[in-house]
Amino acid sequence: MTCHACGTQLSSTARFCHKCGAAIATTGATGWRAGFPWALAGAALGALVAVVAMRAASSPTRGDALSGPVAINGGGARPPDISQMSPEERANRLFNRVMMLAEAGKQDSVQFFMPMALGAYGQLPALDADARYHVGLLQLAGGDANGALAQADTIRQSIPTHLFIYVLRAHAYQAQRNVPEERRAYADFLRNEPAEIAKQRPEYGQDAHLDALTSFKAEAARVIGTRRS
Repeated sequence: MTCHACGTQLSSTARFCHKCGAAIATTGATGWRAGFPWALAGAALGALVAVVAMRAASSPTRGDALSGPVAINGGGARPPDISQMSPEERANRLFNRVMMLAEAGKQDSVQFFMPMALGAYGQLPALDADARYHVGLLQLAGGDANGALAQADTIRQSIPTHLFIYVLRAHAYQAQRNVPEERRAYADFLRNEPAEIAKQRPEYGQDAHLDALTSFKAEAARVIGTRRS
């Protein structure tokens, strides 16, 4: 006996074709009914696939959970547990995260992490010039120019010519569009920079700060030079 649909040889007791699924002619099934059992199975499988796909779409994957505004580090890796870090490590880690996000223009993520970063610095036993500089930069990244100016003033009370004062002031006044005070901050930096660098303060020697101060010096020279030309 052969299948009327595909011609496959069948056993005498077969009710359906083992190759195409068509019902044997003796059942009286023809046309669209011939392939119905396999079509039904295919529809069931399709429905199952659809359900699985819907569940996968509605449940965030590991990568998705880390790629939104609360991501700590990229690439799908698990975020570090900052609760197990020392206060200094936690503050530095959050500072670096906020500044990277600000540089990337991800302001929504900056605002998400900002309270955590500022809170981490608030938990330090004391804030030295370096820590206050970081707080001021965080505030600038979050749009709080007045907060950054307050940090600069606090640094000035203990170290009147510290270079971080002028960096914070210049960028805060720049954000406020206060050009005279911005240029004054640049000029004060250039005037005090040689003597301050000669003091070899530890915070000046840090790679990130050294690069920032070098870049700011060139920026100050350009602005002051533009003013004089």
